[in-house]
Amino acid sequence: MSSTRRSVLIALALCTTAVAAVACASNPPSPSDGGQFVVGYSQSNNAEPYRAQLNLQLQYYVKQHPDLKLLPITDAHQDSATQVSQVQTFIQQKVNALIVSPNEPAPLTAAVQQACDAKIPVIILDRTVSTDCYSAFIGGDNYVIGKLAGEAAIKALPNGGNVVELRGILSDQPQIDRDKGFRDAIAGHNITIIEEQEAKWLKANATTIMQQWLSKGDKIDLVYAHNDDMALGAQLGIQGSGKAGTIPIIGVDGLAIPTGGIRAVQNGQLLTTFVYPTGAEQAVDTLVKLVHNQPVEKKQVLSTTQVTTENAAQIYQEYDMSGKVGG
Repeated sequence: MSSTRRSVLIALALCTTAVAAVACASNPPSPSDGGQFVVGYSQSNNAEPYRAQLNLQLQYYVKQHPDLKLLPITDAHQDSATQVSQVQTFIQQKVNALIVSPNEPAPLTAAVQQACDAKIPVIILDRTVSTDCYSAFIGGDNYVIGKLAGEAAIKALPNGGNVVELRGILSDQPQIDRDKGFRDAIAGHNITIIEEQEAKWLKANATTIMQQWLSKGDKIDLVYAHNDDMALGAQLGIQGSGKAGTIPIIGVDGLAIPTGGIRAVQNGQLLTTFVYPTGAEQAVDTLVKLVHNQPVEKKQVLSTTQVTTENAAQIYQEYDMSGKVGG
């Protein structure tokens, strides 16, 4: 048996025996731009601070690998049709690998499948699609985060109370899981969600919605927002009503940036938040393996940490990348 044939058989065996834990590229890419592997990244919405920070971190980590070339990151502005078109453009450009943070699962599924059919390794980052043809999914356990948020609400309201919930885009799986985890946690604890509304992950939307809720005059004991941007939007609405500091707010993301959730916990704007890692470092590590035809974990679940006034300074220092990416 020739050494080449033996190598092929070994590679096939590795893919077969590790199918439950890893995904192998069916057709390993070759460098296509001056010896560099060209990578496309389709981002759902750069206006969200979490995603803006993800972009910066991804660019930083890609630069650590001279054989990777990241094309300009596309911004779908929360429009799924735009994102589908952007993904299809990357496919037409024959990128060596593709990263997609879907705006919504269903509309992006066919586009991701097209990339897979074109033998382009695909990393799905943060939000799911309705196909498993991709090479790897990287994201947090949003159901667990929702449960932890619910437990924080129980601690803040030991005698029960009224909660309002600011939700992300309703079709997004992180939103669905953060909602379900929270509701499962508070069940049986005399805590009632009296208002809930989609604020699409954005601060301005959350401020307007919070103002509308407060104007009704109902007793609100706590705000649960599915991300820190909406949590801080709610805080602005509460502050504008003259009730600053009277309604505790729970967020999610825990970005280590001056305007992020960790600092907001430190300065009393938020009761607590939960670190939702961007996954940028893991995405680039996975990219490197994919373009070099090495096995990767099909599903990579990132851990979370609750941010409190006691540990906020330490967590900020742990996740702070300002010296590398700015901000």
